[in-house]
Amino acid sequence: MFSIGDLARRTGVKVPTIRYYEQMGLLPSEGRTAGNQRRYSRSGLDRLGFIRHARELGLPLEDIRRLIDMDGSDHAEAHRIAEHHLSDIRARIDRLRRLEGELTRIATACDAGEDAPCRIVEAFGDHSLCEDDSHHH
Repeated sequence: MFSIGDLARRTGVKVPTIRYYEQMGLLPSEGRTAGNQRRYSRSGLDRLGFIRHARELGLPLEDIRRLIDMDGSDHAEAHRIAEHHLSDIRARIDRLRRLEGELTRIATACDAGEDAPCRIVEAFGDHSLCEDDSHHH
């Protein structure tokens, strides 16, 4: 059996986060000591490792909950969750690439000449040259 501190050290997940996962029903505490300290089995440690890795991949907690609940039995749903998340990641990458282009334009708006006003601040406010309309309000 592992203490909550053991789980934190072994997985790199902070104790308050472990408690939060337990409150959310993602990680069951498998008992308590006479001193009321939480105890976890090897399966709890493995579950926390699964949650940590899924979070590192950016999966929302509700998707993680669904994956845990299906326990590997619903291949189609697991595939759908993975494909949906991959689609979201690709959309974010696309937005980041557009932002990179816009920031490159802004950063090069000024030639850094000492005898002329800097155009970078002006460029931040100039949406007319933007390739990305998603940040216009």
